[in-house]
Amino acid sequence: MDQLIAVVTGSSSGFGLETCLEFASRGYLVIATMRDTEKRTRLMELATKQGLDGYLDIQPLDVTDGSSIMAWSHYMNRIGRIDVLVNNAGYAGAGFVEEIPLDEYRNQFETNVFGVIAVTQVVLPFMREAGKGKIINLSSISGRIAFPGLSPYIASKHALEGWSESLRLEMKPFGVDVANVEPGSFQTGIWSTGKQITEKSLQTDSPYYETMQKIEKYIKDGEPKYEDPHLVARLIADIAEKENPTFRHPIGKGVRIGIALKNSIPWKYWERMFFSKMK
Repeated sequence: MDQLIAVVTGSSSGFGLETCLEFASRGYLVIATMRDTEKRTRLMELATKQGLDGYLDIQPLDVTDGSSIMAWSHYMNRIGRIDVLVNNAGYAGAGFVEEIPLDEYRNQFETNVFGVIAVTQVVLPFMREAGKGKIINLSSISGRIAFPGLSPYIASKHALEGWSESLRLEMKPFGVDVANVEPGSFQTGIWSTGKQITEKSLQTDSPYYETMQKIEKYIKDGEPKYEDPHLVARLIADIAEKENPTFRHPIGKGVRIGIALKNSIPWKYWERMFFSKMK
């Protein structure tokens, strides 16, 4: 088969959906995976409208379920080739540390970290033996800059950043490139419908309730300025087609400036600047 093959996890919405359409528009066979294939409707409607439905292969995959990963790996073994893997599946856990049960942290890491590792382990032998391939992980500015009230998500993305560094150094000698895309705020719904806030931090008797409301207001007020997720999808596809891509790819309004500032000024000034914005 001469056609390039891209696997995208979490394809039913957001960056995953847009990325599937972008790869399909470039002629890839896109294996679009999602936990619930009943949620394929939006993707298939858009693909059909754009004349791209013939480039999509919808497959079930729950990145937190070993049996689901095993079934998907058998399917990939029959295909025998993967040129690009986009690890996109994820969600945002929120709340304040004192009030978040450990199981909620574990669930967050099961999807955003261990799920990525499990899927990548299936793909690595194909790419290593072929001597080429691209693994593109959807990280976040939250993997570089922390924020209160989002510690499960922040911690998972910081973990993903470190793991991806190791993976890049391991696979570079085999001709396999690893890259992280680090978006700021985009219109994907992760901060509205996709955020899972721990129950206690939503209760009025929580000592953190007022701060949680301020954070929610800050996020809501910023929503009209969120950018088009297709910009991220286009960047992902560009990375896949680039020879020797760089490792980190920040994208979004203020993202590069924010990262540069955090890395260059003393923490006390960073902290002061942060709290002035939250007033």
